Amino acid sequence: MGTLIVIDQSPYGTWAGREALDMAFSLAAFDQKVSLLFTGAGVNWLRRHQETGEVEQKSVEKNLSAAPVFGVETIYADASSCARFGLKSENMIAGVALSENSSELLHQHSHTTFAG
Repeated sequence: MGTLIVIDQSPYGTWAGREALDMAFSLAAFDQKVSLLFTGAGVNWLRRHQETGEVEQKSVEKNLSAAPVFGVETIYADASSCARFGLKSENMIAGVALSENSSELLHQHSHTTFAG
C-alpha cells in the first residue's frame, strides 16, 4: 500500500501534471511508497521523442525517466486511454506497466491523489 498519483491531463498547457510529478518525487525522497497512473490525455506524458519547441517547454520525458532514480515504484498507463490516443508500447518510454483495470489500482493503494 502506498500513494497513487493520477495524472489525467496532457503534459503541456497546465502545470498541474508537473506539480503532481514533483509531489511523487518528494514522497519518494522521504521513503514513501508512490506510484503514478497516467490516464485520459495524461498518457501523452509517456510518448517517446517528444518535440516541445513550439510550446517552449522542456520535455517531460526526461523528468519521467528519472522516476525510478527518485524511488517511484511503478509507472502505470491506462490501457484503454493508450488505445484512444494511439499510444503503443513501441512509442512509449521504457518501464511503463499497462493497467487494464484502473479502479483495481485505486483499491491497491492507501491514498490516491489527482493532478489538478
